[in-house]
Amino acid sequence: MSVKSDWPHHQRKRFSLGGFLWQGALIVAVLLVIGGAAWNAANGLARQGIASGFGFLNNTAGFDISQHLIDYSAVSTYGQAFLVGLLNTLVVSVIAIPLATILGFIIGIMRRSDNWLLSRVAAGYVELFRNTPLLLQLLFWYNAVLVSLPSKVSESLHIGDVVYLNRRGLSLPQPVLGTQIAAPLVALGISVVLALLLRAWAIRRHRETGRDFPAFLIGAAIVCGLPLIASLLTQQMTGVTAVSFDLPQPGRFGVTGGWQMLPEFVALLLGLIIYTAASIAEVVRSGLSAVSKGQFEASHALHLSPVLVLRLVVVPQAIRIIIPPLTNQYLNLVKNSSLAVAIGYPDLVQVFAGTVLNQTGQAVEVVLMTMGVYLTISLITSAAMNYYNEHVKLVER
Repeated sequence: MSVKSDWPHHQRKRFSLGGFLWQGALIVAVLLVIGGAAWNAANGLARQGIASGFGFLNNTAGFDISQHLIDYSAVSTYGQAFLVGLLNTLVVSVIAIPLATILGFIIGIMRRSDNWLLSRVAAGYVELFRNTPLLLQLLFWYNAVLVSLPSKVSESLHIGDVVYLNRRGLSLPQPVLGTQIAAPLVALGISVVLALLLRAWAIRRHRETGRDFPAFLIGAAIVCGLPLIASLLTQQMTGVTAVSFDLPQPGRFGVTGGWQMLPEFVALLLGLIIYTAASIAEVVRSGLSAVSKGQFEASHALHLSPVLVLRLVVVPQAIRIIIPPLTNQYLNLVKNSSLAVAIGYPDLVQVFAGTVLNQTGQAVEVVLMTMGVYLTISLITSAAMNYYNEHVKLVER
């Protein structure tokens, strides 16, 4: 049965044309405002004798950066300094997001525990770290905790001869790729594809038969084992190690070799992980609480263990509720990493919006580039989480 519109055809057409004209006028007005602001800014900078444009990125920076993942020195350009700050920001975010997620899920599950002590400890953790400013927590980790570590290299806290921790930072083994790395990398790619195919087969098998298959464990064994076998075979055939490790070596004046993590980096990482995990724990707790009690009762009636109840019944339903607010926490973590400037970690804000801005005076270009970076990272993170949210949400029939 078709339903006719109450609007005559010519009136609907006129209405659509009017809406189009209004939208076009709005776009033109916005462009005029932006263009006028840019014109006024350019004229103001010209009157003050301040250069404009992005040509300054090719000028010599003239300052050093304590931590850099790419080649950099005082004779490098401002553009290279921008890349160093960007990579330092990214490495903090990439490490902190998964660790904060794991810790947050553990604390959130503990809050739902029937064990009184576990639930109270988790509640105390959430209330303490969520209700105190992140900036104060960063200062606490940097000025109160790390300063109490041993100052002498000989007194460093260490795990065997591979990990050293002292007031100067954390030293870890650093992997070094050899010339024969191609075969293990190809094996890694093949193993990832095999693990994904195995997971898809296990899901289809479970839907058809109801029988579980340890796809995660077997997939992890494939991903870890196949590249290792390829590396060993390559070393056996060529005599060259595909991957070696540069171990830290304690010396008289400090630890050399390995991956040197600055104390500022360690403090920033601890602060972001612990602070964000408290908020993620509340997100997880609310998601678990949204699952009806009937699901728990049905699971207990099937004599499932508490671990299987969480893994197979509760978490798959709660994750659909958890993902949207969890995305916000990831975005907050990325943006909160800019507080690194308070403890001297050379992130994008400290390097580019701080030192470079002070030396060049080109505030408009520097601030716009910095804002663009954070906007791009946030949009990419949001898009990835939205894609995953679409993948796990219920399909209405």
